[in-house]
Amino acid sequence: MRHRTTVPALAAALALSALAVPVAAHADQSRGDIKIAKVVVNGGKDIVLGTTEVKKFTIVVTAVDDSGIETGSTLATLWHGPVRNGDPYGFVFPEKMAGACVTSPRTTTTCTYTMKINPRIHVEDNTTAGTWTASAAAMSYDGDYIHRDNAGKAKVLRNSRLTVNASPEPVKRGRTITVTGALTRANWETYKYAGYTKQSVKLQFKKKGSSTYTTLKTVKTDSKGNLKTTTKATADGYFRYSFAGTSTTPAVSSTADYVDVK
Repeated sequence: MRHRTTVPALAAALALSALAVPVAAHADQSRGDIKIAKVVVNGGKDIVLGTTEVKKFTIVVTAVDDSGIETGSTLATLWHGPVRNGDPYGFVFPEKMAGACVTSPRTTTTCTYTMKINPRIHVEDNTTAGTWTASAAAMSYDGDYIHRDNAGKAKVLRNSRLTVNASPEPVKRGRTITVTGALTRANWETYKYAGYTKQSVKLQFKKKGSSTYTTLKTVKTDSKGNLKTTTKATADGYFRYSFAGTSTTPAVSSTADYVDVK
């Protein structure tokens, strides 16, 4: 058990290390039996960014200590490494540093931090798409403290869009249908959407009255992200393209295009 008078000094040191030093530039720090039990970013879902819209998300940190977690002495951030020239490569702070904290039971505190990530500020360029890291820090009432650089993970992805157009419509049974479309994704350097090239996309069909799609074939996007293929008209129904996603870009399906077969 440590003297309570050490807490202000420790709190200042913890805040300084968490706020002033680039996250990846120092190792994890801890003293005593305090633990970061759990960190959840955006409810476990990917953070998907376009070219302009600021996205709000949360980081929820659960810390445990036998003396309890001190109110106002917790912190969470989201960052992308590696560090370049000593500066954090993508670094997101919470709107309110202390977060919204609930203690139950006495030894366990869960704090929710509201964050905002801006595609024109925080991501810097397209290379930051992919896995980001959450850091977490906390201090207990008896002076124990912990700061973990790598406390959790989340994916920050470039938003994707997918279109489809099947023609002609209506069409006679047995005739050829041409299905075109385009797969694009957000470019965080030009702040525009551009074609996602050489990607495999599934052409799918759902017969009128059915609730499920069947994959007809797989098509690759060209050098501009465009799609084009043909299929035979067999029945009334809906065509769509479906993209499975990559490590930097989320899965997406186009809206359906209905074709009336005579």
